[in-house]
This record gives sequence, structure tokens and C-alpha cells, in this order.
Amino acid sequence: MKIYSWKALMRGLILIYLPITLIGVLFNCLSELLLISFFLHIVWHYYYLKLLNNWLWNSKSTVLPHGKSDWEHAFVGIHNMQQRHRKRRNNLASVISRFREGSEALPDAVVVFHKSGEIIWCNRLAQFQLGFKWPGDSGDNITNLIRNPLFVEHLQSEDYDKPLDLASPVNHDKILEFRVMPYAKHQRILIVRDVTTYRQIAEQRRHFVANVSHELRTPLTVLQGYIEILGMQSEEGSRQEKAVAVLEQQTTRMCSLVEQLMTLSKIEGAPSIDLDDKVNVPALLSQIENEAQALGRKKKLQIKFAVEDNLQLLGDEMQLRSAMANLVYNAVNYTPKGGAIKVIWRSCSTGAYFCVMDNGDGIAPEHILHLTERFYRVDESRSRDTGGSGLGLSIVKHALSHYDTELNIESNLGEGSQFSFIIPNSYLI
Repeated sequence: MKIYSWKALMRGLILIYLPITLIGVLFNCLSELLLISFFLHIVWHYYYLKLLNNWLWNSKSTVLPHGKSDWEHAFVGIHNMQQRHRKRRNNLASVISRFREGSEALPDAVVVFHKSGEIIWCNRLAQFQLGFKWPGDSGDNITNLIRNPLFVEHLQSEDYDKPLDLASPVNHDKILEFRVMPYAKHQRILIVRDVTTYRQIAEQRRHFVANVSHELRTPLTVLQGYIEILGMQSEEGSRQEKAVAVLEQQTTRMCSLVEQLMTLSKIEGAPSIDLDDKVNVPALLSQIENEAQALGRKKKLQIKFAVEDNLQLLGDEMQLRSAMANLVYNAVNYTPKGGAIKVIWRSCSTGAYFCVMDNGDGIAPEHILHLTERFYRVDESRSRDTGGSGLGLSIVKHALSHYDTELNIESNLGEGSQFSFIIPNSYLI
């Protein structure tokens, strides 16, 4: 079968009407002959149009009717288009089938729904964790099945950056993590995971750390007292004096670690900050500056604070002090002798900007992503010399999370480091 072209159509029309025109001119009946020819041509076209419409609307057969001339081209074109659509539909059905098979293999409940809320599809685990009935719930609004006001508010906000933890609608003893993501056009996909065990383990870990830290404070205080007595009784330059000095150093380090563990547990355990409390940040930074100057005096550090007066916040002073002080003290501890440290507290377009800069040794890129992990240390030997516990930046991270911000770290080896964060405008007074 030849491929259709407009040139073939024009040749066909010429082959039909040119002889008719010549005969009409020859016998002086051109108008009558053309009128009859047009009429028969239209009747012929309507006949095949009727065949096509009957096949499209009435016939259940998938076989196209036979046509002649131009209609043969049209029927073959429709047949080819039909085959392409069938192949595309089969491919799409295969993709959907693979998607559903993959979703069934996931350890999470999956629900696909329209932006307006109508449920399109859910996997088997969604029926167990959320109490859905499939396919009975198809087309129902998802908020009619998950009626928690927090979930409804989360959907309406269209801010899906953070997951939402809620009690299971089937079993209130279980905690589920709801994560909504845009999917296809005007659709959403809901992924629900059972995080009961993870949350219980995290809670038990916090309680354990808090309890152990609290229990260690008393024996460490007693130990420090006896070490002081031994230090007063030891002779200068003796082996006993050296041993007592090591004991005192390690006990002080242990006390610092316990204090940091208790601070971290207290910050983690705080669900949110009290926005009724005002924090005088310039006065707070003045105290931190005095302490930093005292700590850096032996190393002859140049410490400069550039603080904007009257730039204050709402929130928890203890958490804010922990975040700022840890960043400043880290800079003091890890900046070499004669180095320079600059601390900035000023307003910016998005809130209040805090930054600690130093010209120390810097940090290698592979360490930066892990700095806020608990007990992570770039250099173990150096941390022992400075008394570092690996908890300071973890405390900063959790304290800043209550202010809807995060720590930004920039560092290059041999050029120094910069630690900064921005407190949003909503927390400013």
C-alpha cells in the first residue's frame, strides 16, 4: 500500500474531472455534467463516511471496513493510529502494573490521590496501616478516612518539606510518619511508615543518656574533691604530683562531657521554645565575649565581636547560649596561637545573622557533612588536647532546629572556617 500524499490526491481529482471537463466542452454540456459528477462524488464520499461512522459508533468489531481510493488511505491511517494507541496503552498498562508491583513490595503504605483529595489507588499495606478498603474507597476523599486535624491542615498548607508524625487511625499505640509529595499532574502521593520502634528507641536513648549523666555528676564531684586533697598533699615535682595532674585533667574533661550530655538531652527533650520569653542577645554575647577573651589569653588570640545593639529574640536563652557559646569556644580551642576570631551578630533581610569566623587550620571537605554528628571528631589526638567531646556542634544543631534554621559551615584547609546561621524574622522582637 502506497503512503498517502496530497500529490496523489490531486492526481486522482485530475484523472476524474479532466475527462469529464473535456467531454462537457466537446458536447456543450459542461455545467450539467460537472453537477452530476459532483453529486455522484459526494454520494460516494458519504457512503464511505457512513461505513466509518457505523464502525466507530455501532460496530464492536476491531476490523476496519474496506475502502477504495482516498478512503482506503484514510482507513489504513486510522488502523495505523489505532495500532500505535494500542501499543502505547499496553506500554502504559505495563508501567502501571510494574509501579503497583513495586509499591506492593515496599515496606511502606502508599496512597495516590488527586490534589482535591479523591483517592486513586492504594497498596495492600495502606489497608492494614490506615484501615482503607480497596477498591471500595476509590474516589473517596482522603480526609474522610484520615480525619486527624493536623493531617488535614498539613494537606491544605501544601508545604510538604517535613514529614508529619501522627498516631495510627487503626491502632493509637503506633506512631506513623506521613510524607506527602507531588506526583504527576494535579496528583499527590502519600507514603506512610511505621516509626513506632524508632521513636521509642530514640526516647529510650534520651532517657538513658539523661539518667546516666545525672548519676555520674555526684561521683565525679566527690572524685574531684579527693583529687584536690591529693594534689595539696603531693610534693612538688614528684611522680604523685604528675599522676594527680593527669587525674584532674581527665576528671575535668569527664565533667565537661557529662554537662554537655545533659544539655543535649535537655534540648532534645524540649518539644518547642517558649515565644513569650525575651532573650537579650547583645548582653548574652557580651558575657560570651568576656569568657572567650579569658580562654584565648594564653594563646594571644585576637577576638573581635561586632554586635548590633537592640537586636533581640524571642525564645529560650539556655538553648541560644548553648548554640552561640559552643561555636565561639570551638573557634577559641581550635585556632592556633596568634590567630584571629571574629563574631558577627546583625540583622539581615531574612532575619538575624550570627557568624563565627577564624583563620585556623580549616577542615577538610569530607569531614564537614559529619561535624554535627554526636561524638564525631576530625582529629582524635587534637580533640584530646583541647578537651573536645564531639558534642558541641550536635548541641548547636538541635538548638537551632527549634528556631527553624540550620548551621551553615564553610571551611578550607589552611584558610580557616566560618560557622553561621540565620534566625528567621518571626523570632525577632
